[in-house]
Amino acid sequence: MDETEKSLFELVGGRPTLEKVHKIFYDKLYVHPWLKHFFAGIDQKHIENQQTDFMVSNMGGAKLYTGGLPKPVHKHMNIPEELFDIRGKILRECILECGVTIELAERWIRIDNAFKKAITKKNISDCEKRFNTDSILDFPKPSQL
Repeated sequence: MDETEKSLFELVGGRPTLEKVHKIFYDKLYVHPWLKHFFAGIDQKHIENQQTDFMVSNMGGAKLYTGGLPKPVHKHMNIPEELFDIRGKILRECILECGVTIELAERWIRIDNAFKKAITKKNISDCEKRFNTDSILDFPKPSQL
């Protein structure tokens, strides 16, 4: 099989590369002054595995992801476009840090950005609880950013 026939999943190095990227990525998100609040009380390894399975499926690998779709999973989170973009910059840095070429990193980011509209909100009134026990997650931008 030549390079033009390979999926993005294969071209970036398969699951080991995605796992490495997501480990570094979530290490950074879990300590980021704004993003960390959305992950409070959530097992990092679980999130890493879910994100890896999700991206494997969206990059041309096996359909392994069994979690929820982005819109319903994030509907209780007030994630403004600015925060999504900060997250995207961190993801891009992590992808490049793992040795993925700029061209392939940009393709990865385009896939990730395809879910932006499903995740971002214009304001808190766009949020809704997933369950009666949910809280709406809304965290102000820290002054140091």
